[in-house]
Amino acid sequence: MTPADELLHLLDIEQLEVDLFRGVGGGGETTTRIFGGHVIAQALMAAYRTVPDRLCHSLHAYFIRPGDPKIPVIYQVDRARDGGSFTTRRVVAIQHGKQIFNMSASFHIDESGWDYQHAKPDVGAPEDWPNRDELRATVVDQIPEKYHADFLRKRPIELREVAPRDFFTPEKTSDSNQLWFRMEAAKGQGPQMQHCLLAYASDMNLLGSSLRPHGLTWFQGKVMTASLDHAMWFHTPIDFSAWHLYDLDAPWTGGARGFNRGAIYSHSGELVASVAQEGLMRPLTEK
Repeated sequence: MTPADELLHLLDIEQLEVDLFRGVGGGGETTTRIFGGHVIAQALMAAYRTVPDRLCHSLHAYFIRPGDPKIPVIYQVDRARDGGSFTTRRVVAIQHGKQIFNMSASFHIDESGWDYQHAKPDVGAPEDWPNRDELRATVVDQIPEKYHADFLRKRPIELREVAPRDFFTPEKTSDSNQLWFRMEAAKGQGPQMQHCLLAYASDMNLLGSSLRPHGLTWFQGKVMTASLDHAMWFHTPIDFSAWHLYDLDAPWTGGARGFNRGAIYSHSGELVASVAQEGLMRPLTEK
């Protein structure tokens, strides 16, 4: 099974009872904890299983406790409202008898209205930049050998950073950055799964924007990071098998937190989603 197939399986959550679902805890981006996008996407899928006739237009979530990848995650859906135009759901994710995550999501019928959007940044084509696997292969010798297998492990989302930074000795730079991403195995999936896959991918590299002005990366051992909350707005149906541009920035850091934003554009320039997240960025001191 390919990593992309594993992700599709991971999002095919199991129904245990009315409004109660179970998702696989391990797999995807990380092996030591549950990746934030993993639990966001599974929670959104749990909500979708109770909303068959309209698409999500926004979600707002909080990460409460670290997820344990060794056990399943239970998702409990609260049918807050079923209205004529909008439907609201609340989803609580549970492990070891405690909440690890909760999310509110709103769903909207298809309506017409005025159209306007910001233009997609001109940053070249995906083929102009190396992919994540190629970049990691060039620096793997700079990390302890026991981490090599996980560092080079194939992942489900193809990702190409625009002007990638040095992993270990980055310079201080602008908080603005971009990447291209896609998952070719998303081809032919329904609109609900497309949204869940994009929600999964939306947590990738987002918090890193707030590290850039400080010359920091996760690989230096100088900062403790964690996603604190996550908000996402879906503007249109998508096809995530095609390349999308993720345009990111972080207008503020302070108090051991960083605020990060993202706009996701189709290859043709349509703004398909917007994202915001605050993350922990606590300084680590040597003992």
